[in-house]
Amino acid sequence: MAEQDEVITLIDEDGTEHDFNVIDVIEVEGSEYAILLPVEEDSDEAVILKFAKDADGNELLVDIEDDEEWEKVADAWEEMVLKEEGEDA
Repeated sequence: MAEQDEVITLIDEDGTEHDFNVIDVIEVEGSEYAILLPVEEDSDEAVILKFAKDADGNELLVDIEDDEEWEKVADAWEEMVLKEEGEDA
């Protein structure tokens, strides 16, 4: 897993800002996904969002609506983490 210190701020549907550490960016079946960890919450549960473009071509992150797609991305990231942990041992 690439060590990245990048922090991004996302605004939810209520207009509230949330800071996330960017853990990784992966590609699955031609789409890119950001693996994020909340900065302020005492949680080690990662958030996975999909890169998309709006009507003006600006890049944004969106929720993954399809459970099957989410599972594929989560599995791919888990495999990548396990592989890299094996290389570190």
